Amino acid sequence: MSRGDRTPGLGVLDWGIGGMGFVRLFRQQAPGVPILYVSDTGATPYGQMTRGALAARVARAIDGMYAEGAVGVVVACNAASTVIHALAPQRIPVLGIIEYAKGLVPSSLRGVIAVLGGTRTIRSGLYRRALAGPGRRVVSRIAQPLSAHVEAGTADSSECAAALDRILGGLRRADAMVLACTHYPAIAPAIRARAPAAVLLDPADALVSRVLRATWLPRSRAPDRWTTTGDPRAMREATRRAWGFDPGPCARWTMP
Repeated sequence: MSRGDRTPGLGVLDWGIGGMGFVRLFRQQAPGVPILYVSDTGATPYGQMTRGALAARVARAIDGMYAEGAVGVVVACNAASTVIHALAPQRIPVLGIIEYAKGLVPSSLRGVIAVLGGTRTIRSGLYRRALAGPGRRVVSRIAQPLSAHVEAGTADSSECAAALDRILGGLRRADAMVLACTHYPAIAPAIRARAPAAVLLDPADALVSRVLRATWLPRSRAPDRWTTTGDPRAMREATRRAWGFDPGPCARWTMP
């Protein structure tokens, strides 16, 4: 089947089901846009790949999604978004979640801004540089293994609670907290309980606003397509546990 025979859709790429948080927000405002979701759990976690391997993997995924009819791709993964600027020009628009972080924090906000993210995201310094400003102190925290707990359905475990206590230690009085991993909003109540004074900021909100302004968004009654390079049943169950909705049947996706 050629690209011309495929139903146009919005591509959403993540290593796992963190990007389903973006989908949930997007769906509330754009119910008529078909989605092609690719969860790449069949690959090494993106945060553990070398920079070159990750850029090549993301480019291959975008090519495959283009072939499947995607008219644009949202990279709903912070680790993958760190290499978007290193990609060769793509045939369709590609929007990464990090580039909208700067507008996430009101210019009037002062004080301590904490950034929680995976190792690659934090070490890239992209959030720290984007959020720096007069009267602000940006504090970055590597928040492994929170995303793994969300994927595995163990966010309510004592191990996850202990990890949260360790990661958020000393941040109880932070003024704002940026959730720099798309998995973290799934455990927002637990984060808020440990930093009650902080305004929680989800970059997915800014990304949804940007995508809604895109002139290339398709509109149709075509079904969504939920796919993964890993285990389709595990993807569906992880989405139910983390985000509270059932995407429906998931299918195996082959990376080109």
